Amino acid sequence: MEDKLLRHIDSLISRYPCLAVIKNSIIDAYLLLEECYMNGGKLLVAGNGGSAADAEHIVGELMKRFKIARPIGVELQKTLVNIDPVRGKSLAQNLECPLAAIALVSHEALTTAYINDVGGAGMYAQQLLGYGREGDVFLGISTSGNSENIIEASVVAKAMGIKVVGLIGNNGGELKRIADVAVCVPEMETFMVQELHLPIYHCWCIMLEEFFFSE
Repeated sequence: MEDKLLRHIDSLISRYPCLAVIKNSIIDAYLLLEECYMNGGKLLVAGNGGSAADAEHIVGELMKRFKIARPIGVELQKTLVNIDPVRGKSLAQNLECPLAAIALVSHEALTTAYINDVGGAGMYAQQLLGYGREGDVFLGISTSGNSENIIEASVVAKAMGIKVVGLIGNNGGELKRIADVAVCVPEMETFMVQELHLPIYHCWCIMLEEFFFSE
């Protein structure tokens, strides 16, 4: 990993020294994400409760600028203006290059229909089957590591050639066994686990943005 990216890891650990014990897994998870995006893949994210909010938060950071400007390509700008000189000009100035990411927690009609017709445990697995492609990454967030809907989605992901990153609490639960990379923060209580998840995924997002969009 480039030194300029590692400085973000060092900054993270300087602010949260307890994360030093999982430095390598934080880096390994980042490298999976970097490889995914380099190969044209996307990130699929899911969690429950506060972790569902984290899933939305991550997508918000990736699909638009986090800290660095991400102007779209000149050719697309020209095409937009040719199609509509007024709207196209505005779009060309304001659209930002995304890092493709989907929060599986966001599709209420689909998830409630699946829960009602089939059952709750497969609500994310069904979406992975539809959205996922080999080369994507599934980020399953579970403070216990035992959330059944995250586990089932992870099983489907693995069957489809989708790498699984688990963002988990201390002992990792069942998700630790399934994940390609398990990032197990050193806390047990739910809210304390969540307090450490946020700076980790912020670190991933800023590193990805710097890798793909800095000059």
